[in-house]
Amino acid sequence: MNLLSPLEKVKGVGIKTAEQFAAADLTTVDDLINFLPRGYEDFSHITTISGIRPGKATIKARCEKISTRPVRRGLRLTTATLADDTGKLQAIWFNQPYRETQLKSGEEFYFSGEFEFNYNRYQLTNPSAEKISDMPVQTDRILPIYRSIKGLKTTLVRKILAELRPLISMLPETLPSSVIANENLMSRKTAIMTVHFPDDEQIVKKARERLEFEELFQLLLASQLNRIENAKLVGWQIPFNQQVVADFVKQLPFALTGAQRRAAWEIIQDLEKITPMNRLLQGDVGSGKTVVAGLVACQVARAGFQTAIMAPTEILAVQHAEGLARLLQPFGVTVGLLTGSVKGVARQTLYDQIAAGTVNVVVGTHALIQETVKFHKLGFVVIDEQHRFGVAQRQQLLNKSEHMPHKLAMTATPIPRSLALTVYGELDISILNELPSGRKPIATKIWSPNSKAQLYEKIDAELATGRQAYIICSLIEDNPDNDVKSVQAEHVKLQNSVFKHRRIGLLHGKLKPADKDQVMQKFAKGEYDILVSTTVVEVGVDVPNATVIVIENADRFGLSQLHQLRGRVGRSSHQSYCYLVTSTSAKPTQRLREVEKSTDGFYLAEADLKLRGPGEIYGRSQHGALNLQIASLADTKLIARAQKQAKAFVSDNIDMLQYKQLATQVQYYQRLTTLN
Repeated sequence: MNLLSPLEKVKGVGIKTAEQFAAADLTTVDDLINFLPRGYEDFSHITTISGIRPGKATIKARCEKISTRPVRRGLRLTTATLADDTGKLQAIWFNQPYRETQLKSGEEFYFSGEFEFNYNRYQLTNPSAEKISDMPVQTDRILPIYRSIKGLKTTLVRKILAELRPLISMLPETLPSSVIANENLMSRKTAIMTVHFPDDEQIVKKARERLEFEELFQLLLASQLNRIENAKLVGWQIPFNQQVVADFVKQLPFALTGAQRRAAWEIIQDLEKITPMNRLLQGDVGSGKTVVAGLVACQVARAGFQTAIMAPTEILAVQHAEGLARLLQPFGVTVGLLTGSVKGVARQTLYDQIAAGTVNVVVGTHALIQETVKFHKLGFVVIDEQHRFGVAQRQQLLNKSEHMPHKLAMTATPIPRSLALTVYGELDISILNELPSGRKPIATKIWSPNSKAQLYEKIDAELATGRQAYIICSLIEDNPDNDVKSVQAEHVKLQNSVFKHRRIGLLHGKLKPADKDQVMQKFAKGEYDILVSTTVVEVGVDVPNATVIVIENADRFGLSQLHQLRGRVGRSSHQSYCYLVTSTSAKPTQRLREVEKSTDGFYLAEADLKLRGPGEIYGRSQHGALNLQIASLADTKLIARAQKQAKAFVSDNIDMLQYKQLATQVQYYQRLTTLN
């Protein structure tokens, strides 16, 4: 038996059990050993029903009566009477009807949950239920709870892990002894043994700290090694032309912010180096990233090089191309637009111009990475909303140059400091944290659905001044089993009732690209007063005259998404408003209160990371591949410790091949997080 042995080799794992594990993506002994608990139940303090007090409690009881009933659309309530020799109490579960089947056997269970005042009485809320016959002989202990992937039972995981204890006790070390000593960490085998077979909460914390540190150390070491590899690459050296930059700034119809000047200077300095730039420009919604990219593209063109700008949607690509053409044409810099809508002769002509170098700046969508696109001399690549593109797509664009071009990734989703150190650690980062002068903060207010009449009056008063409004819904078609606002139903309702005197457009992702563009152009030209839309307007749509955005069922959206949507207004000197309409009249969530409280995207990004984790910020597919089981990317203190040790590891030239498991994981993270 070794770490690579299939689970079928373990005592107690038959064909059906192996299939259950495989469905949860656990096929080897190593997979199961590294399948860490999601939490723990403390069965070391059992209370009798007569002795129970409000708060977290564990009782040993049997179920005397149980039933399930719907209480409102989408919610089912399971109620049970639990009894022991000292008395009875009620337990309730929300949307867990399977508890009926589980508890009807009449056997004894350990129930562990919150004993609290609910529905006018004290009861046990959503308790876990562990059959006593399934428990280890020693019941007075802390037991791990594992993720129930595809129905995988915690009791099964515990049982098979117990067979692997001898192997766990011999696990090799994966971290250098200097790192373990410097950080006072537990050995790997002790940490793994402790998390699966815990005796004491404090020792579990120490074990988790060791495993969290290891994950962060691997990620940060990968980042350090990528930086070293990037520094060996040879790129184009594009000299700074002070006159070109001064002329560009002088002809702008507005003054650059201090942050824009700093970011532009950092980029220009990078272009002069022989090492290709690998920089991220992060700026809040409306902070002027495109102008910075345009200034640099102007200098790049005057030095004889081309710029490619890749945007995630056709609407955004068109917008960038039009804006850049206005900025760059006075300097003789030509801008081309390549999207799926450019076809036939026009497309071939553009291909020829790009290959000949007569087009200096090419703005496009995924169309830019097709093999048919050949650049004359590509020196600068800008990837907007870069988290929406995969690593392979970004790489295809960068491969279109004889030397590695300088790369600028741009994002309007501010990145928390901890993510900047880990996932984005190999990038240099420029920050735009100032809004252009004359912009007023967007007034944001949480609104109950019971007060819609007053809200519509406010919107209509704003429309009467000549302004426009967005109304955002999360579904396209009405669903009778779901109370989320449907965009089509909302469009019909508003057009036939409160806003029948207004011109209302409809936008959603199922429309054809040409139809989407037509709707957006009509709204931008002021031909619609209101645009009822799904979140397709989330990124980059710029209509300065729109001053109101209403987000229906706002509690169903992520914090950063709410902030992105709010950024569709406030794009001129007019006062703008964001109304967050909740699904019910219940108390607003912490997430909504944070959005109401602050318009600072950097503050909200930190709050988002704490509330939701990094998936929303980093991009779901890439974050999923990160596969961090235990480490929190919000733990800045542990990240700082891991970063210090990763830098020491690199500077001490430690041979990573001594630590095969560490080397394998670091190489995986190098491939995953590399953004060049």
